[in-house]
Amino acid sequence: MPTPANPNINLNLVLDQVAKDKGIDRSVLIATLEDAMTTAAKKHFGQERNLEAKYDPEKGVVELFQAITVVEQITDPVQAVNQISLDEAHKKGMEVEPGDELVFQIFYRDEDAAEAKAQDDQYGDILRLKTFRRGFGRIAAQTAKQVILQRTRDAERENVFNEYRDRKNEIVTGIARRFERGNIIVDLGRAEAVLPVREQVPRETYRAGDRVQAYVLDVLRESKGPQIVLSRASVNLLTKLFEMEVPEIAEGIVVIEAAAREPGGRAKIAVSSRDADVDPVGACVGMKGSRVQAVVQELRGEKIDIVPYDEDPARFVCAALAPAEVSRVIIDEANHAMELIVPDDQLSLAIGRRGQNVRLAAQLTGWKLDINSESRVREMREFANRSLGALPGVNEMLVETLYAHGFRRAKDIAEANPEMLSQIPGVDPARIPAMQEEARKQMSVDDAELSRMEREREQARQAEARRHPDELSQTERLARVRGMGEKTIEQLSLAGYKTVEDLANEKDLAKLGDVPGVGIKKARQLKSAAENYLVEEAKLRAELNAERGASSSPAAQPAGA
Repeated sequence: MPTPANPNINLNLVLDQVAKDKGIDRSVLIATLEDAMTTAAKKHFGQERNLEAKYDPEKGVVELFQAITVVEQITDPVQAVNQISLDEAHKKGMEVEPGDELVFQIFYRDEDAAEAKAQDDQYGDILRLKTFRRGFGRIAAQTAKQVILQRTRDAERENVFNEYRDRKNEIVTGIARRFERGNIIVDLGRAEAVLPVREQVPRETYRAGDRVQAYVLDVLRESKGPQIVLSRASVNLLTKLFEMEVPEIAEGIVVIEAAAREPGGRAKIAVSSRDADVDPVGACVGMKGSRVQAVVQELRGEKIDIVPYDEDPARFVCAALAPAEVSRVIIDEANHAMELIVPDDQLSLAIGRRGQNVRLAAQLTGWKLDINSESRVREMREFANRSLGALPGVNEMLVETLYAHGFRRAKDIAEANPEMLSQIPGVDPARIPAMQEEARKQMSVDDAELSRMEREREQARQAEARRHPDELSQTERLARVRGMGEKTIEQLSLAGYKTVEDLANEKDLAKLGDVPGVGIKKARQLKSAAENYLVEEAKLRAELNAERGASSSPAAQPAGA
């Protein structure tokens, strides 16, 4: 870009080029230039002078003018530089009246030296500029250069801000350039963006030069230029990637109703279809899983569950908990909560590793979820019968009523509002104080029993987990494979997969998915889980055999045996 390096340069060329290249309105450039030149002139010639800069498009220069007012007599010494008395004006041959304004051009350019000398000779005693003219030409050129450069930078920043402001909530691709306090600076071409630490996926690492695809979280207007904030952790990155990979979503045929994500671990999306002939889950999975795998690859291996959306909240929650199977659902509309009862062998699968599956299902559906196994529910019911039945005036029928209203133990009665208790059918308001007093005594008994039950459960869990593999039936072995439920075992058995080895050794995933009817995705999960189970089973068998061998050796025999 040409810049005014000397006071005699024609600014038209500069202004035209900047306006064209940077997309800045020429009139805005000229107005900014005039303001800056006026400010610079006042600093040089004196702040009290009534100066004004005007751009002459024919000459391509900024001209400077001073306005002097005709007065009867100069009385204000501060304004004397901007005034001329009527008598002095008449002496100069000017036909003026008080109040008239005389405008003098201030010649500061080298090529205007003759006009400046003539002006000083004729009006020097009025303008008193001779000692100030020297050096302003260079200052004017420097000012013009700074103004144009600054305005160009401002315009570029504004253009970048406007461009990326419109791209907020979209996906952009750039190159990782450098790292600042954990933040990744990403080169987007026309601008740099920041991927903050809080928006990065914990297990993802980048090096300078790596490609980065991210979601535009925000575009902030900062003094140093627009700050484009990116995210790799946002759930919106997941939905936008599916929009890019699935044409039916982009066209509005398939709709992403909800999405939940734990970045780097697992994600769930719920989809529905506006067209009865289009399967929303199948559209998102794609031929042989091609579409969902493209998203998984971009998210660096993050597991994604695609579930069908249902208007019925219970059905929706059951789908969201997949691959776990749900036996019963108890809905608490008042608290927007659900109690889900699952088969014993499905409990760990429903909860997921560190509670991830149920946590994501809760985020996806918007319901508070509480999961219990069938045996646990039976245990809770039996405990409630003992705890609530020990209270005065509480018979078997009232226990049923209290349990249906959410009371599981004496502590719930002790801490309940008496007014609420009085509204429960079968509860005598007059006996509520005695009931709550007895409930407070029963709490210590309940706590002791709960501790005993937990110890027994833990002992039973440990004993079951360490049962010798040779003592298990094939069905029991299959049940220990992660992701396996009673229904799945039955489907596999009918299809000829009766042992864990049958699953692990099946090389044809399509057959494993189609013949039992479990689907290719679950077939892949089951095969992997069966292989892992066999590895763990071999370790446990070796360990238990070693223990048995040690206990049966002569050295281990008790004395006198």
